[in-house]
Amino acid sequence: EEIQTETAYPDGKVEKVLKNGSHLIFFPNGTWKKVGSDGKTVTITFFNGDVKQVMPDQTVIYYYADAKTTHTTYADGLEVLQFSNGQIEKHYPDGKKEITFPDQTVKNLFMDGQEESIFPDGTIVRVQRDGSKTIEFNNGQRELHTSQFKRREYPDGTVKTVYMNGQQETKYVSGRVRVKDKDGNIIMDTKL
Repeated sequence: EEIQTETAYPDGKVEKVLKNGSHLIFFPNGTWKKVGSDGKTVTITFFNGDVKQVMPDQTVIYYYADAKTTHTTYADGLEVLQFSNGQIEKHYPDGKKEITFPDQTVKNLFMDGQEESIFPDGTIVRVQRDGSKTIEFNNGQRELHTSQFKRREYPDGTVKTVYMNGQQETKYVSGRVRVKDKDGNIIMDTKL
């Protein structure tokens, strides 16, 4: 691009105005700045390799060279971080965070402390603020983990509960209930 004017400043800064209206400013430390002819598009390339771009819509894209990470901030407040390993984090203005891991697992962190993870095989894990956890498997089975017990619900309606003391209780669709002690000995079985 053709240079229209070039100005050298006493502090070592050099400004070049191009014929297309763009400005290039070179700083003594190796950082340089380009202001587009629209006056709204700005790119700053820092001496350490970082690059900051400000777009006409006020979107800011910052590339961290050492970490190979891109941080994009949109005018509406959404922030997106893209890491070199393929992980992507979205930070929403309402405080929600969505993390997509390289294996395509998606984890949502909500403002109220709840979490939800969706795994590539379709399994969904939800963690409540109190630490209780619900797991929905892609085969239709469901698990609930609390501080008192772990319960698995099967698609046929069977429910198996294991209590913290090791006791197990299985309720079948037929109405049958079987209870085992912590060592696996049957202590109750209501065969119908």
